[in-house]
Amino acid sequence: MRGIFRIADVSRIRKGNNIKARKKIPCFFLFAFKSVVKKYSLWYYVFMKIFAISDLHISTNTDKPMDVFGGNWVGYMEKIFADWESKVNDGDAVLIGGDISWAMTLDDARKDIQTLAGLKGIKVLVKGNHDYWWSAISKVRDALPENFYALQNDSITLGNAVICGSRCWSVPGAPDFKEHDMKIYLRETERLKLSLKDACRTKKEGDKLIALIHYPPFNARRESSLFTDIFEEYGVDSVVYGHLHGKNVRADKLVVKNGIKYYLTSCDQVDNKLTEIVI
Repeated sequence: MRGIFRIADVSRIRKGNNIKARKKIPCFFLFAFKSVVKKYSLWYYVFMKIFAISDLHISTNTDKPMDVFGGNWVGYMEKIFADWESKVNDGDAVLIGGDISWAMTLDDARKDIQTLAGLKGIKVLVKGNHDYWWSAISKVRDALPENFYALQNDSITLGNAVICGSRCWSVPGAPDFKEHDMKIYLRETERLKLSLKDACRTKKEGDKLIALIHYPPFNARRESSLFTDIFEEYGVDSVVYGHLHGKNVRADKLVVKNGIKYYLTSCDQVDNKLTEIVI
């Protein structure tokens, strides 16, 4: 219940992340304002929900429409928007696990990301392997619309959830993991640790720790990796990931491994619907 007293603690957000700061407000004030119009009421931050989806591959400025792949990709953005609008309130959060835009430059990516700006909720982003536009984090953050937050070696606290994350990488035992991937794999473990250390500095008793990444943290056999070892070491409660596509991948939407919930949120694997992250 202590989440009631920490509506949206975003006082630690770095400069350039366009989220309106909200102070911690005792719940009795919220009850006094319960009748305020829904869109503007802080009441809905008390019962904040967290949703996730990934691999949107938005293409408003490039000739890479995902519809050409057929199946769940046909009309997928319209389906995502419809589901988003049916589930998400102003005080909720939506975690987007990378591969956001096909754009090659930040200017073009801004136009793609702007298609999400009118949707409700605080949007928390992490970089995917196809986000070539994602350059210096300060520039990315400055380019984001209001109520967007880009994670990189840090974390954000929303209600009683501390959210951190990194791109990560393919893991040993995955079909695409080669000898030259080992260097990147090891480097990504260090970046993940930076984000988790930042989260642990702000995590309070009773908070839930969520890691938002792009790559699956284990192979198809669900074997442990350095990533899963790190999640266990830092006491992560839930992990959100994407990257997997097609009919030939092992796409379990929820895996519980050593007490941690791992949510697959690649849009084509979840029927273009947002997944609620239960905290």
